[in-house]
Formats: sequence, structure tokens, C-alpha cells
Amino acid sequence: MISLIKRNTFALTVGVITAGAISCSTPAQATDYPLQMENCGKSLTFDAVPDRVVSIGQSSTEILYLLGLADKVVGTAVWLGPVLDEFKDVNANIPRLADDDPSFESVVGTKPQLVTTQFQWHVGPKGAVGTIAQFNEFSIPVYTSPADCKGKDNSTGGDGTRSDAFSMAMIYQEIGDLAKIFDVEARGDALIADLKAREKAAREKVAGIADGDVSAVIWFSSAELDIDPYVAGKKGAPGYIMSILGVENVITSNEEWPTVGWETVARANPDIIVIGKMDRRRYQADDWELKLDFLKNDPVTRQMKAVKQGHIVVMDAQAMNPTIRTIDGIETLANAVEKFGMVRQ
Repeated sequence: MISLIKRNTFALTVGVITAGAISCSTPAQATDYPLQMENCGKSLTFDAVPDRVVSIGQSSTEILYLLGLADKVVGTAVWLGPVLDEFKDVNANIPRLADDDPSFESVVGTKPQLVTTQFQWHVGPKGAVGTIAQFNEFSIPVYTSPADCKGKDNSTGGDGTRSDAFSMAMIYQEIGDLAKIFDVEARGDALIADLKAREKAAREKVAGIADGDVSAVIWFSSAELDIDPYVAGKKGAPGYIMSILGVENVITSNEEWPTVGWETVARANPDIIVIGKMDRRRYQADDWELKLDFLKNDPVTRQMKAVKQGHIVVMDAQAMNPTIRTIDGIETLANAVEKFGMVRQ
């Protein structure tokens, strides 16, 4: 509820800024075209504001909406769950090319002047939708979320390998870049300021946690319920969520989503178990209620103190990816830590 209220407040703020009703002490500068910028190791050039953009990835789509650019979006794809509540109506009127991976032809067929992609897995060295070179053949620039390329090697496909830990600074960079491309920098500044304020408030809520006092494991999904789960390693978005709140991640792997046996997790005996909630049903364990039932009834997992004490948290799976929703994940875990009485007074 807190995050929704704040998002709605932000939407009102953007409306005021757009109308020019308020001024900032350091107003954003208008974009000078042609604009050149570096993005994920490649150079992009824009001669003017793009009028047609296809967004491949829910987070990138929601960033465009939050920047007031829905009228520029001519197609979307790759959805893990419902769009942000305040954009249900506008999103319903924008063509959804696919729930998951769109075809290259469907993207090019919209005649975009820009393609934004959340993951290089979709558009990248071995993109499931296409490669950047393929889009360049049609003179279509591709903007990739820095969260999926900075300090990360995606050349092998799949989830890639992250050498540097994710941070929200990567999302702030994406917001700033897109705001500059579309000449709406004041909106970008307002959105970044709102997200930073929410992150700061969440940190302060659990400031009484001492190092090592609270531990957690974050379970995204499992290919099958009775096999090793995909849990959060140290360097992805969930690792960031835990680290900034002072919560110890019992999974020490540098992999973003390693598979770890429940016996190993049970030995670590975390104080909190976080389970992912999503609409996707690629795996049986995508269903959070099945995850919860498993934890309560499996002979190994039901012995963990988090299960016995009811310290299980349901978190939007989008918050577990490096996305604009990661801020919601920070608030969700901070609220749970406070609710469970784990903050020293």
C-alpha cells in the first residue's frame, strides 16, 4: 500500500511538472539533437525524439509509462505479471506483441524508431528475438537496460554471468538515459528522486538491524517442486535488496540464480524465507501458493525456523529481477523485518 500511494503521488507530481506549474532550483536542460550516447558498449545516435518505440521487457515498458511516454509505445512484450495499476487502461490500448518472446518480424513490423530491451537474452549477442546487428540492418537502434550489461557477461546466453553486483544506480541510469532520449529530463529527475526517497525510507525503517542478526533466502522458482530451487545469489537484485537492509543472504554464490538443495538451505536455517509471486507458469513452482504448501509440508523445509514461525514473505517476482520494481522488493522486505519484530529498538 505504501508503494502504491507513493507511485500515485509521483504521477501527480509529473503532471504538475509537465504543466510547468512548478520550477526546480536546477531545472533539467532540453536535449540537444543530434544526441549521442554510449549504451552497453555501443554508440547510439538520435537525430530527434523517437516517435515509435517497441519495449521488450516489462520493466522498460513501465519506465516509459512512468516518464509519460505511453503515446510513443507501439508494441510491448515479455510480461511477468500485471502492469502497474495506474497504467492498466493505457496499457490495454497498446499492442502486446507477445506475453513472452516476440518474433523479430513482429517487432520490425511495427516500424519502430527505437527498441528498448530489458535483457540481452532477448536482444543481444545471442538474442532469442534477434541480435542488435539484425535490428541495425533496418536502421533501428536498440537501447539495453544497463542493469543487464554493466558488470555482466551475456555472451553465453541464458541468465549470463554477473561480475559486479547489481545496484539501483543502474536503474536510475536507465531512467536518465530514456528521459534524455525523449527530451523529458525533468520527469526523469522527479522519478529518480522519488525512488531514492523510498529506498532511503526503507533503509531507515530497519536501521536497528545489526550485522548477522537477520538472515534470509529468496526463492524465485523451481523447474520441479521436489528438486533444487532457484534461489538468489549475492550479486543480483535480491542480493542488493538484502545487503542494503542489513539482512544476511544465506546463499553465498556469485551466480545470479544458483540451484541449491533444500538440505543446504535448511542447514543455514534462515530467519526469513521470501517466495516469488508471478503470473508466469513456465514451471509448476511459479505458483507462490504451491511454494508455500511445499515449505509447510516437505519433511526438510518444514523444520526450518522461518517456516515454523511463519516468517515467509510473498514478493512480486518483478522485484526480484533488476527492474524498477526492485524498489518495491526493498520495501516489502523492510516491512516484513519490522513486522516480525527483528529490528532493535
